[in-house]
Amino acid sequence: MKRPILLTLCASALALARTAVPFGGGPQVPHPAPEYTIEAIRYASVAGFPKASLVMGAPRDERVDIALVIWLIRRRPGASDPAAGAGAGSTAGGGRIILFDSGYHRAKWTEQFKVTDFLPPDEAVRLAGVEPAQVTDVIISHAHWDHLGGLDRFPNATVWIQRAEYDYYTGEAWQPGGRKGGIDPDDITELVRRNLRGQVRLVNGDNIEVLPGIRVFTGARHTYASQYVRVDGAPPFVLASDNCYLYENLATHRASATFDRSDESANLAAHQRMIQLAGSPQRVVPGHDPAQFTRFPAQGRIARIR
Repeated sequence: MKRPILLTLCASALALARTAVPFGGGPQVPHPAPEYTIEAIRYASVAGFPKASLVMGAPRDERVDIALVIWLIRRRPGASDPAAGAGAGSTAGGGRIILFDSGYHRAKWTEQFKVTDFLPPDEAVRLAGVEPAQVTDVIISHAHWDHLGGLDRFPNATVWIQRAEYDYYTGEAWQPGGRKGGIDPDDITELVRRNLRGQVRLVNGDNIEVLPGIRVFTGARHTYASQYVRVDGAPPFVLASDNCYLYENLATHRASATFDRSDESANLAAHQRMIQLAGSPQRVVPGHDPAQFTRFPAQGRIARIR
């Protein structure tokens, strides 16, 4: 073979290699994140809760009414699906109905915490026009009773929880010296059942996109390995859950309750990170502050955050 022909063939092969389709499908073109709506649903209240249990260093005699909330995240109606044609299970938000936290329904907690105005979480989502069986995903911030305890009311949902949170509360927490305050054994049993059915996804750490445009973050340590959520969009929002209880935590730079006293500085750092991730403190939504139902347009139990 003459040298010019060989050089031409080599150049052609190199060009083909640069444009080759990866094994397993078509070109790997990233899809833009879908645009989501976000609604806070208040399913219950607790009157006169000690503020010192929510805002570290607050006067011990101060009391505050708190809201028990779950957040509903859906693709904005009428928005085009950026991953159309990707196939079932890869809809990039299209068709997904996502809950951040699942509430609770067991009467023992209602009695212990004097919960009022209670509506089971499955009934609460119906107020937003969603049947419980339609919920496709539940992202769990942490394993406390009022955030994990409604899981069995959403039977078809895939559950997203930090691996370390799952491991600790299904294992070491129940060993001598383990810390399980606020954890309901029935909730953990349901979580394990879901895992056995293949409906649990264990998230490995910080800054992980669990669903298109929805990313979870760690470091605030409300429980052993709690997480919070950033929902991309114009503009983005951070849903803090109990990693930041009240707007007052942000305004006064005081920590929320943490897994250990040594975690308070990390919790404060997480609050600042939440503001950066959201782009504004007004777009950080604390877990139990009823003011989210006055700061955002609300009707009844539902506030439209975006």
